[in-house]
Amino acid sequence: MIGISLLTLVPRISGGSETYARALVRELARVGELEYRVFLPSIAPDAGGGLESIVASTYRASRTMPGRMAAMSLAAAFPGRIKRELELERLEAIHFPLSVMVPPLRHPPAVTSVLDIQHEVYPRFFSRAELAYRKLVYGWTVKRSQLVITISDYAKQALVERLGLAPDTVRVIYLAVDHEFFTPGSEKREPFLLYPANRWPHKNHERLFEAFALLRRERPELSLVLTGSGHERGQLPEGVQALGHVPLAELASLYRRAACLVFPSLYEGFG
Repeated sequence: MIGISLLTLVPRISGGSETYARALVRELARVGELEYRVFLPSIAPDAGGGLESIVASTYRASRTMPGRMAAMSLAAAFPGRIKRELELERLEAIHFPLSVMVPPLRHPPAVTSVLDIQHEVYPRFFSRAELAYRKLVYGWTVKRSQLVITISDYAKQALVERLGLAPDTVRVIYLAVDHEFFTPGSEKREPFLLYPANRWPHKNHERLFEAFALLRRERPELSLVLTGSGHERGQLPEGVQALGHVPLAELASLYRRAACLVFPSLYEGFG
């Protein structure tokens, strides 16, 4: 039995990490050749993707950053309760797709997917408390993982250089494309630019708005369409529309209909 821990999943907050984790379990349910058991937080009981799942009552999942930090701290300080509830000792191995190992383990053998280490490259994007916590959690995660999976050669290089991992313990497994959704269609192109990204500092929305204002002087018919969370805070510039989280089929349609995709992000594990 292989365990897959999604305990730290926060729906609609985890960004690309959530897409990665949900797609992973969904595809393992379809083509996986082993036995799997997914461990879920109470705030995402539907994330098992069709695999055998357990909702962990002993993990105090939260949607807020302070609450998430408290939940992970409690799990690290008292791991026994979660281990007993989830019967982790019966597993042959366990995978943590969401970059952090919670609870910290020495057994069973653990593999962790670390999609990026943005806090090492752009520490100014994090509060002092969050930065200290990320350094601690990512530190114990990579030290206790037999293997670390990452999504690009760039991300591997960062893990080796900044966290001191041995190169042979880091495996690059590139991201895939779901061709069922992301495929050419018959929609006509429309006069809008698309940027699908949560309103996080490294996504660089403020600079995008400056550039878009300059563009609108020459192309006033153009609009800018945003998806993702965080855009409800504050006023958006003229010509900018925020749709929030949209279903995958609608996102694919936006890609097909947009005049172009804009991508001003300052940092990505894979862009």
